[in-house]
Amino acid sequence: MPPRAAGQPAYPSPGGPGTPVRQSARRGAPAPEGTSREVPPSQGGGRVYGKPRSGSSPVKPLNAPPPPPGGSGDGDGGRASRAPGWRPKRPGRLVVRILAGLVVVLLVLAVGGYFVINSRLTRIEALTDYVGRPADTPGTNWLLVGSDSRAGLTAAQRRKLATGKAVGRRTDTMMLLHIPEGDGRPTLVSLPRDSYVPIDGHGSDKLNAAYAFKGGQQLLPKTVEQVTGLRLDHYMEIGFGGFVGIVDAIGGVEIDVKQAIKDPKAGIDLKKGLQTMDGGTALGYVRTRATGAIPDLDRTQRQRQFFSAVVKKAASPGVLINPFTSVPLALSAADSVSVGEETGAFDLLSLGLAMGGNPVTTVVPIGSLPTINGQAVVKWDRAKALRMFEALAQDKPVPKDALGK
Repeated sequence: MPPRAAGQPAYPSPGGPGTPVRQSARRGAPAPEGTSREVPPSQGGGRVYGKPRSGSSPVKPLNAPPPPPGGSGDGDGGRASRAPGWRPKRPGRLVVRILAGLVVVLLVLAVGGYFVINSRLTRIEALTDYVGRPADTPGTNWLLVGSDSRAGLTAAQRRKLATGKAVGRRTDTMMLLHIPEGDGRPTLVSLPRDSYVPIDGHGSDKLNAAYAFKGGQQLLPKTVEQVTGLRLDHYMEIGFGGFVGIVDAIGGVEIDVKQAIKDPKAGIDLKKGLQTMDGGTALGYVRTRATGAIPDLDRTQRQRQFFSAVVKKAASPGVLINPFTSVPLALSAADSVSVGEETGAFDLLSLGLAMGGNPVTTVVPIGSLPTINGQAVVKWDRAKALRMFEALAQDKPVPKDALGK
């Protein structure tokens, strides 16, 4: 066999090279001998490398790549099947749109929540102007008052919480909170209820007597301003029922009890050590006077400890970003506290955030514990107390030797 040229079939087809291939005149009729019938690819048949092949399907190239996804297999990459103006999707744009939508929703909820909470706050006229009132000073000063009001408590709740049946209103908790303008630490100062101070129109008496006198919600802030020389910017008051509601709204508070305390009058039986307290137990813990040689001063320490723990937990991310705790907390706080007319929801939020910043906690320096008119009272160390309040008036840290113990 003579050598074949490149591109020629291995076996010559009948009729030799150049012989035209004709199709029979009648479809289906056998082709004349020596000729082959041309078969369009769509009809199958034909020869492979010169040999007849079986079947009628079109011949497919070996190792042919599959058509592109969504394509028609005609080499256009599927463009013919796409609608005009089609653009490939970009996942980044979708994420941005989702995030933008979430931000809008959060803003709407925040604004709506602000107006709801702000409208539910109980406001009282506590801070009033008078002749000789201290001038405004740097920073923000709060007077925080815990009253023994039983308002809103049923008889069963009073028995459970061991609050007694006393009528009227008194206060066992008074704290002055100074929030500096800069990045300094806030200072929380306990004002013992038995502090013997001058009260306008009533001579000298225990500090909590100012709250019990007629017009006490204005007289108490005025008395605090006159004895400290600090102008108050905000006033907040909370009763027994509100106290319990706030603690329960944040799921209790963790307190390190320094010594075992059993006090039926306060309704508590606590062991020494770290423990989580619910609202009722926490109320008894800050009210009890069953410890220490000077019960009133021991109680002020527990009050500062407890208040710091509550506000710190309330301002923690785990509470603030969880709607199942932040919403009940906000509503409970709005329904539980009374604030001055100048105080709004944003002010309460700033209070919480400030207390979450590891404040300095102390008490007014104590000078002596005399008995006057048959009453055991607390007299301040006047020189140290003045240095403490002068430092706060200048928005400076309190000197260490002026801090109470």
